[in-house]
Amino acid sequence: MLEYIIFSLLNSLVLGMLLFMLSSGLTLIFSMMGVLNFAHASFYMLGAYFGYQISTAIGFWPALIIAPPLVGLFGALVERYGLRNVHKYGHVAELLFTVGLAFIIEEGVNLIWGRNAVTYPIPKLLDFPIFTLFNTEFSAYRMFMLFISVAIFIALYWILTRTRIGLIIQAALTHPQMVNALGHNVPAVFMLVFGGGSALAGLAGVIGGIFLVTEPAMAATLGPIVFVVIVVGGMGSLTGAFVASLLLAAIQTFAVGIEYSLSDLLALVGIRAEVGGILKDLWRIQLSHTGPILPYLFMVLILMFRPKGLMGKRET
Repeated sequence: MLEYIIFSLLNSLVLGMLLFMLSSGLTLIFSMMGVLNFAHASFYMLGAYFGYQISTAIGFWPALIIAPPLVGLFGALVERYGLRNVHKYGHVAELLFTVGLAFIIEEGVNLIWGRNAVTYPIPKLLDFPIFTLFNTEFSAYRMFMLFISVAIFIALYWILTRTRIGLIIQAALTHPQMVNALGHNVPAVFMLVFGGGSALAGLAGVIGGIFLVTEPAMAATLGPIVFVVIVVGGMGSLTGAFVASLLLAAIQTFAVGIEYSLSDLLALVGIRAEVGGILKDLWRIQLSHTGPILPYLFMVLILMFRPKGLMGKRET
């Protein structure tokens, strides 16, 4: 039991920090620009495939440095020549544009790399267990992912709250005309934000493609859960995205190992209930089988009782 708790906590941290790295870019874009980018998970997929392609040629470490800026550059071009042109038609046009872009990126990946998963191995420098506990090993690569994710959170928080560019970005969100009057190029700031958020997704792809799997369906797999993260944490809240990522990852990870149904859990506390009809089978479903839907159920509860999210700003 202790082994299960400890390693579930560690795995929750790894998955949660990967979710944060992916959702932080989307949170940044939405909070600064008001654009809900449905192609964000596709940038994550591009980062994984770029990382894979570069690593096969010159190694993982150059890929870690080169791939995220490439994805960021692509994102900046999308904002400059795509989103900026459809922005005048409203949020629906932006939404449709990003949805279409997601399909284009997915089909482009299928054409270039095929429909099967590619072999994206752990770099040899990190391919060893960093410690062993209860005869279970915890890999150095997972610890590396934790380190990178924590560093990203600290760096983002410092840039947005302690640097001049961070203050300009925040001011451009609420008072764009005033920022423009002070001599700052507001459209360029927005392009920088969109490119930076895309680069964060690309970085998550470079390291997450090894941890999970690099395949054309990876964007569709993680895309929905990323939107759950930003809704639960609070739209536009970076700290909220951090907390929600860890919380949702823990819900999924711990649920996988709980082989109890609702009837079993009630029986543990001395409550016996007989349910018949259509609810009989639902009553006996084990919690481990419901792991994938629990984050969405949690999101529904959050929207019911705290519509602004855990750390979202309430309207006054």
